Amino acid sequence: MRMLAGFDAVVLVVRTVLLYLGILVALVCAFDWAVRSRRVNPFSRTARFFRGRIDPLMQPVERVILRTGGTPASAPLWALVAFVIAGILLISLLQFVGSILGQLLFGIQDPAQLPKLLLSWAFGVLRVAILVRVLSSWLPVSPYSRWIRWSYVLTEWFIGPLSRIVPRIGMIDITPIVAWFLLSIVQGLLSIP
Repeated sequence: MRMLAGFDAVVLVVRTVLLYLGILVALVCAFDWAVRSRRVNPFSRTARFFRGRIDPLMQPVERVILRTGGTPASAPLWALVAFVIAGILLISLLQFVGSILGQLLFGIQDPAQLPKLLLSWAFGVLRVAILVRVLSSWLPVSPYSRWIRWSYVLTEWFIGPLSRIVPRIGMIDITPIVAWFLLSIVQGLLSIP
């Protein structure tokens, strides 16, 4: 349990660092936006300092924005959005690893619970696969893409027969929703956390 407490402390430190770094990135992006949109004189000493130091960091974001038809003045805003999303993903990943670590330590302490733990993980993987399958169906991505194919391989044995039973509602296929609920029911019947 000491290991979990240490991991929680690391996650707390990462959160705190990301918060303060996020505040700093927000201030820098706000000033850079003000310089780019000419709300601040772009020839002042501070603006020249920022343009010399910050613009090279913004160039990758700016290139993507220009390719999609945006304006270079919006690069700081998108850089801030990217930082926030990356921070959320990092914290979520750390929490996920912490929960897996906690479950694993619990399973090691009580070996009789290991089968339930493995089944719980299997249900979790199936849910993620269903979610990836649904989200990829909304995007112009081939189901045979190497990034998406695994979700179809893991769920087709379950969703394929269900799609022949469950009727469509107009153009909407509710089979993944039914599969999600059936997984929840089976997991509850097996009393798997």
